Amino acid sequence: MSADAFSDSTLPTPTLPRSPAAPPVAEVRRATGIGAIAILLWSTAALLTSMSSAIPPLQLVAVAFGLAFLTGSTVAALRGRSVIGALRQPLPVWLVGVGGLFGYHACLFLAFHLAPTAAVEVNLLNYLWPLCIVLFSALLPGERLKAAHVAGALCGLAGTALIVSGRGGGLHLDAGSLGGNLPAYGAALAAALIWGVYSVLSRCFGSVPTEAVSGFCLVTALLGLTGHLLFEEATVWPQEALGWLVLLALGLGPDGLAFFAWDHGMKRGDIRALGVLSYAVPPASTLLLILFGRASGGWTVWAACGLIAGGALMASWDMIRGK
Repeated sequence: MSADAFSDSTLPTPTLPRSPAAPPVAEVRRATGIGAIAILLWSTAALLTSMSSAIPPLQLVAVAFGLAFLTGSTVAALRGRSVIGALRQPLPVWLVGVGGLFGYHACLFLAFHLAPTAAVEVNLLNYLWPLCIVLFSALLPGERLKAAHVAGALCGLAGTALIVSGRGGGLHLDAGSLGGNLPAYGAALAAALIWGVYSVLSRCFGSVPTEAVSGFCLVTALLGLTGHLLFEEATVWPQEALGWLVLLALGLGPDGLAFFAWDHGMKRGDIRALGVLSYAVPPASTLLLILFGRASGGWTVWAACGLIAGGALMASWDMIRGK
């Protein structure tokens, strides 16, 4: 379909899309597997971001999401899908898409900027988003939160707390630290809530094609570029080939294809299982950092992996049994 087709005045005004009927179990499992690809890609984000730390954060957002737009558009073209047609969506869809992608990254960046010495606490609050997904999913039509989902989510949360706080010998939420860091903690909590709400609301827009995420990425990139030009003093580019490869991998993987896989999984997969499986991101990313010599391991890493794997198994048991 050509772009000119949309100028036809006979076309009806777009209405808010409705979620499709419940798909077969096999399709749900397949979509859940695709969504899990995003979790694997996000496990590389910490390593790739640490290797790109010299680049200003908002510039990195602009470049990464610009690459994500190009990646999504290319994949759509290869599949014979119309990217232009996918962008013709109602305003609520755009608000949710752009608000989720840009809002999450903006709040998380702000949290680390406000409290650079409280990275442990900020990270822990950020990793509440999988728990938000599992709990918020109970509000969706036809969904019901079971005791196993809650228990699995709490088990995963315990593992996340252990792996994040274990590096620094525990959390430090004393009165003095808490008072000075409240704005940062609020921003981190806002990031977790935004991503949880974005992920669950994606289910309500089940008929919106995943190709529309390309448009969300483009707007996010433009917002990042605007912020970079307004608030960041210098533009920094990699000086070596490895730096360019890392930047490319970041834009193609955790800040690129991952969002398209996640969108498909949220709309057509087991949303609660994906929410709990997301707890695999902290241990997997930590293990990668250890492997590349950017962090040290210990008993907390393996204990957290056990808690997170057990929580994922517990919350996903119905899906595994085919119920």
